Amino acid sequence: MSQLVLSLEENATRGALMDALCAQLSEDQQAACAAACDAAGVPDGHHHHLADVYATIDGLAVSDRVKDDLRGIYRILAEAEATAHGCAVDQTHFHEVGNGSGIKNALHICLLVEALDPDEIVATRVQTGEGTVMCAHGELPIPAPATAAIIARGIPTCEHTLPGERLTPTSAAIILHFVDRFETE
Repeated sequence: MSQLVLSLEENATRGALMDALCAQLSEDQQAACAAACDAAGVPDGHHHHLADVYATIDGLAVSDRVKDDLRGIYRILAEAEATAHGCAVDQTHFHEVGNGSGIKNALHICLLVEALDPDEIVATRVQTGEGTVMCAHGELPIPAPATAAIIARGIPTCEHTLPGERLTPTSAAIILHFVDRFETE
């Protein structure tokens, strides 16, 4: 595949990203990615710090490319958490994104991108949503501080927002990591 275009003007959650990627693959390819994700060996426990997540990634039964992509996504998340909390990257504490299912969700997207193997990923402006969201830190505005920190690194957003959280820290990190350029016109 030479170019993958992601339309993120309505929804940019992890689920929306996964749906967009799966739509480009056959059912057999989708099943192979899901099976590889299940077989990778992501432990169910919670991984609170970046070093814990990296150790988990290093132990996964996936390609080096997928491991590198997953490390890159979690590095972006850790940097955003550090910005949001005013601490060093190695002192960040993951909540929702550090559990086994959070790692597995990001891993699945990395496996889908590997299967597609695009030369370039292009995305539209990204829908953040509006309102508030409940998380481990209580009720936060949308976009949450960690999401806003990632957006500030170069993700163009839609001027018109829709209700609810439509861009999470994890999906923002995935977008920042994988998207080569944004079409903003």
